[in-house]
Amino acid sequence: MTASDIALMLLLVATALIIGIGVGRRQRASVGTAIVASPPSSLPAPSVDSISIEALADPALIVEGDTAVAANAAARQLFGDRVTGADLRLTVRHPIVLDALAEVRRHGIIVEREVSGLGSGNSAYRMRAIDSGSADNARVLLVFADITQSRLTERMRVDFVANASHELRTPLATLSGFIETLQGPAAEDEPARRRFLDIMAREAGRMSRLIDDLLSLSRIELDKHVRPVTQLDLVGVIADVGKTLAMRLDADERHLVIDEAADLPAVIADRDQILQVLHNLVSNALKYGRSGTPITLLARPEAAQPGQPAMVRLTVIDVSEGIASEHLPRLTERFYRVDSQRSRKMGGTGLGLAIVKHIVERHRGRLEIESRAGEGTRVSFTLPQAERVTIAAEAHSSA
Repeated sequence: MTASDIALMLLLVATALIIGIGVGRRQRASVGTAIVASPPSSLPAPSVDSISIEALADPALIVEGDTAVAANAAARQLFGDRVTGADLRLTVRHPIVLDALAEVRRHGIIVEREVSGLGSGNSAYRMRAIDSGSADNARVLLVFADITQSRLTERMRVDFVANASHELRTPLATLSGFIETLQGPAAEDEPARRRFLDIMAREAGRMSRLIDDLLSLSRIELDKHVRPVTQLDLVGVIADVGKTLAMRLDADERHLVIDEAADLPAVIADRDQILQVLHNLVSNALKYGRSGTPITLLARPEAAQPGQPAMVRLTVIDVSEGIASEHLPRLTERFYRVDSQRSRKMGGTGLGLAIVKHIVERHRGRLEIESRAGEGTRVSFTLPQAERVTIAAEAHSSA
């Protein structure tokens, strides 16, 4: 039995308690056993109806005629307190809801519709209208399940597939074009062959990096809700980042300035993923920072705050042209680039900061990005200190 089936059973029971329904013996081909209600005489006491449907987490209304005779707390929050006892044509004023009510009363069936634009937000709901089975002016139970998040997730998946396809199609088209050229006009042109093969190698490398980043992002999302449990000494990790990127730093006449606090506490973290975060952030500073300028990597402990354990903050600072403020909220979106042409030219996949965001979220940390035009960009993230997590775990186990 699915969650929606269980929810429907609860709704039917609630409706029976409210209206005094009995289960009819006649069968309807479209929905099975119908629910028969005694004809309504007068409006029941609102307190009885409210108590009965108050147990439902989703917004719920009981409608008689065009009047909402009862509304639970979630419905009052969605439509406003004035919805109880008011005409739906004046309070809800949504044609899909009104049409569903009319259809339920005409055919005596359960009607489901997807509705958006209810209340003051831009949410999406799956509305379920259930007829009591009586004649004219039958009471109908309306339940609104919020499906906003699932719709957003579906849209993200569609966008992700479209973007990934586009990102792969560009280098593939380049490779195909050069292959045709090498097979035809440039078959005997040695300088052209060397130049084209060099471009093809770069494009193939970009496709390889894109696929690696996509796989990495998928693995991170699979483990997103599994918090790391290993203690990690950040001093060694930070030093490894400098060693890994030493050749690239030298080639651009840059140097990595590591500024660690004395007695930097250990954190609870996955070593490989933190290395990946720092590598991505320092690589971005290399790509977009000014040649010959330093890249600074800070590591500082932060005291515990109300509702927040003690953390360690790591910050990567570059000297660059900076990023306009309108781009900052979208930097962690997949494939979002401030300058697409420049990013692709430098071999970027558009997934680096998306990977960083998901790793930081898995570690229950915070990611912050600040930038000033003409000065540079500052990207920082936090990790929980090991001592605090260990103490909390020991207290939980002893309890």
